[in-house]
Amino acid sequence: MFDRPGRGTDAVLVSLDAGGADYAENLAEMQQLAAGAGVAVRAVIKGRRLRPEPATFAGSGKVGEIAAAVAAHGAAIAIFNHELTPVQERNLERHLNCRVIGRTSLILDIFAQRARSHEGKLQVELAQLEHLSTRLVRGWTHLERQKGGIGLRGPGETQLETDRRLLGKRVKLLKDKLAKVRSQREVQRRARGRARLLSVSIVGYTNAGKSTLFNRLSRSDAYAADQLFATLDTTTRRVHVAGNGSAVVSDTVGFIRRLPHTLIAAFRATLEETVHADLLLHVVDASAADRDAQIDAVNEVLAAIGAAAIPQILAYNKIDLTRLPPRVARDECGKITSVWISAQSGQGLDFVRLALEEYGAAAAHRTAFPHSAAA
Repeated sequence: MFDRPGRGTDAVLVSLDAGGADYAENLAEMQQLAAGAGVAVRAVIKGRRLRPEPATFAGSGKVGEIAAAVAAHGAAIAIFNHELTPVQERNLERHLNCRVIGRTSLILDIFAQRARSHEGKLQVELAQLEHLSTRLVRGWTHLERQKGGIGLRGPGETQLETDRRLLGKRVKLLKDKLAKVRSQREVQRRARGRARLLSVSIVGYTNAGKSTLFNRLSRSDAYAADQLFATLDTTTRRVHVAGNGSAVVSDTVGFIRRLPHTLIAAFRATLEETVHADLLLHVVDASAADRDAQIDAVNEVLAAIGAAAIPQILAYNKIDLTRLPPRVARDECGKITSVWISAQSGQGLDFVRLALEEYGAAAAHRTAFPHSAAA
């Protein structure tokens, strides 16, 4: 039986073009993800493949090219910028003689490194186990090696059943713990509702500058870095809003294209801060060439978690990199819809505060005079 290779950080990155218009952006993003995970990419294998090969994803010639690159660079990992089936992973590992992971596994690894709070660690472990559960197949069960000995050793079906049973128990335990977290958050939200505090959730594509903006608004020091998924744990602070008293602002995990459904499900407790917000401050990297695609990706995730109907204000960030001036845009009713800012330098931050002030005042008016608001 093939024994899965051990540890190592040298990798060969594989990204095949399926005909999409955003191939270059996806590849650049995958290279950033690899760097964020601490992987040293020694070679990038490109190609074109409109339909994946059922057994190995890539064709035999491309698999041979990948194997040669792995051997030449002594790589311990082959990272595919795609979703691989368990069968494809297993077959590729036999052909390449190195560990093979897909895009989801790489993102999960980054999440595991970045989670700091107890809640964040629970959510990451749940996502990892639910992803791992699809990888349990006969003759390829290595839970005891991947998770540090959680299962009893045994051959064939006995080991497989043991792995599944232990994994199922752990998943249930994690879900129960996260349900308690969700209940605690609901109590906090009800308390804020009684105090009539405006609830604002900062959302956006990963590395768009959400945490930097959060720190500027709240005068706090939440971790912010120029890397994908720098923030995993939701942080909430009370922010003074002129004319309206206070607002509660939450910094959330960044979204990404093709965000795995297991991550969306596992992070639902955190994302509920977004679902129950009064207003979404959607931070966009104004310097990104594919910023419209990033906006669409964020809106897709918001729709998936049931937050599509919540009002949004677009905050086009990083104008210091684009030489655009700070400004504000309004709709035909005079409501602020977009602001152009630099969270790093502070340019345009007054426009963000003005937007919160105006929205908070309008929300307070609707609460005080519900019939006139409905009219």
